[in-house]
Amino acid sequence: MPDAPLTAPDAPTRPFRREVHGDVVEDPYHWMADKSDPALLAYLEAENAWTQAQTAHLGPLVDELFDDLKARTQQTDLSVPTHVTHTDGSHYWYYGRTTEGHEYGRSCRLPALSRDQIPDVAEAPADEEVVLDTNALAEGHEFFSLGWAQVSPNGRRLAYSADTSGNERYDLCVVDLATSNVIDGPIEGVGAGGAWAGDDWIVYLRLDAAWRPHQAWRHRIGGDEADALLYEEADDRFWMGVDTSRDHAWVLLDLGSKKTTETHLLRADDPAGPLRCVQPRRHGLEYAVEVAPDALWILHNDDAPQFALSRAPLEACGIESWELVIPERSETRLTGVSVYEAALVLEHRTNALAGIAILPRAASGELGERVDLSFGEALYDVSAEESPDFDTDRIRFGYESLASPPAVWEYRLDTGERRLLKQTPVLDHPVHGAYDPAAYVSERLWATADDGTRVPVSLVRHRDVGVDGTAPGLLYGYGSYEIPIMPYFAMSRLSLLDRGFVFAIAHVRGGGELGRPWYEAGKELAKPHTFSDFVACARLLVERGYVAPGRLGAEGGSAGGLLMGAAMNLAPDAFRAVHAAVPFVDPVTTILNPDLPLTVSEWEEWGNPVTDADVYACMKSYSPYENVAALEYPALLITTGLNDTRVEVTEPAKWIARLRDRATNDARRPLLLKTEMVAGHGGVSGRYKAWKERAFELAWLIDQLS
Repeated sequence: MPDAPLTAPDAPTRPFRREVHGDVVEDPYHWMADKSDPALLAYLEAENAWTQAQTAHLGPLVDELFDDLKARTQQTDLSVPTHVTHTDGSHYWYYGRTTEGHEYGRSCRLPALSRDQIPDVAEAPADEEVVLDTNALAEGHEFFSLGWAQVSPNGRRLAYSADTSGNERYDLCVVDLATSNVIDGPIEGVGAGGAWAGDDWIVYLRLDAAWRPHQAWRHRIGGDEADALLYEEADDRFWMGVDTSRDHAWVLLDLGSKKTTETHLLRADDPAGPLRCVQPRRHGLEYAVEVAPDALWILHNDDAPQFALSRAPLEACGIESWELVIPERSETRLTGVSVYEAALVLEHRTNALAGIAILPRAASGELGERVDLSFGEALYDVSAEESPDFDTDRIRFGYESLASPPAVWEYRLDTGERRLLKQTPVLDHPVHGAYDPAAYVSERLWATADDGTRVPVSLVRHRDVGVDGTAPGLLYGYGSYEIPIMPYFAMSRLSLLDRGFVFAIAHVRGGGELGRPWYEAGKELAKPHTFSDFVACARLLVERGYVAPGRLGAEGGSAGGLLMGAAMNLAPDAFRAVHAAVPFVDPVTTILNPDLPLTVSEWEEWGNPVTDADVYACMKSYSPYENVAALEYPALLITTGLNDTRVEVTEPAKWIARLRDRATNDARRPLLLKTEMVAGHGGVSGRYKAWKERAFELAWLIDQLS
């Protein structure tokens, strides 16, 4: 083993000048944009060696935290079986298995006699069939991720795609489930999604040089003819996705930018036929289509910023045929709809909490009185699960909270009866004993931002941790793309809570917790609200005595990594330690370059600094890389992946190099970069590898905040 480095790496500099809108910037680390440059790889390896040396003392704590996770997790486990009726009349229960010692799971199925009685498959029945063994597929690969895996409508074939590098390009194969033989593929370098068109055709996606799904292709299983291009999206702002209707009668081709969407329908029994547009794109109009056998149900924002629900004839091809069914409510953001023969299921967010509403459907199709499901805890997250059977008389929903492990519930559409099907077990800990949710206290706080806006904070702590200004704390944030961070459960978090930590989520503007207006108030020229909101939440935790001064950490990833960097620049004294994962910290350079992956599609989120001087100035004002100063920053751990296509490794590499140049931190507040050399945006693959990585991150935070 080589000797540990004695000093932090010193990145080479090369002259580079950027001039935009009359503003001149010297960027000596711009050369890192070339990921093939051997000097960059050498620098990343040097940073890894430095991080390893500086964190070597954490080894015992990392092992302890990893053992915590293993001890609390039921490693050999099952998902709740789901009933599926195939088009050939066969019925199956589908479920997943995990086995202790295995990184990945297996997808299995069992012939179903009735959907009323969920089978006991704790011990594999003799007629159990393994549909997909991910462990076998991952064997020999350091990284493995599934992109798409779906059984054909008749239940006889499986299509799946896999990525073995982390760059989100997948190889697609088709398997005959009767023989387990690969009968088609691999089709190489496709996008993550796909859809069956009947039983003999699949629709898959191709990506352009910017990693944007821009083409949909039709492929006949085992056919000799060349694959045919179904659709190509020329507008660089628009991404593409494909799906299949619940009754397998239609393929849905969804196109969307950050502000506008468009859906096309293709008859699954005529995959060579024409596409039909439900409503041609109109700037600012967003809609999502749920196809029922008798109608289209369309969730949309036409004159409804918080979204409304309309119904249209199955053959509709324009907004003029949409009939309003559920109007917008200003306090509630409608987020999803699922339509079944017996009921319509609505998902929504109200006051930073998720919700589910049921509207019964009569035989005529008319809707009955709305029933909103209620829950006992003050803070929670809930989501409806899609049933594959249109004629189902029950649905399932997932429920969890900051203290309650994820659970799967069944709800009867005919009687309203609820039944708990399974709750993720938390096994007894050798030190802390049996898990008791009542031992943890969750609360909703409200911080006041600089402009007077009230910002919600979700918080959890052990009941033995007093509000006396002595506890360490960790504040998590994201705040972009209207993505909400709901009050969720995390097994790894128990290791923090049982060590006296307070954990909080800052629901800052730019996220979706309080609906579309909350999102709009934290994007483009309003983006600085996201960062000042986060600082206000941090100040609140200390001022109210939940966290001790000098013992607050912060964590966020991707756009949340931008939040970490911007908050550090805005208020470096507010945090003692920060973990920034795959951080988007050089936004000006990235968003100025339309040739980079994702850039053009991001202009509707951040603004276009190429053409708009105000956007350029705004982005530059909050860019973490552009605003590193000669001051003491919080201790910083940056984690990233070499093959990340969403936030390229260039950004965190440049950031750490500039921090080393300018920051006045001493050894008590280390600045560290850890790069996974075979991974992408989602980090390492495999559950044990992921647990080990999470144990390392938590060990570093505990060490810094103790």
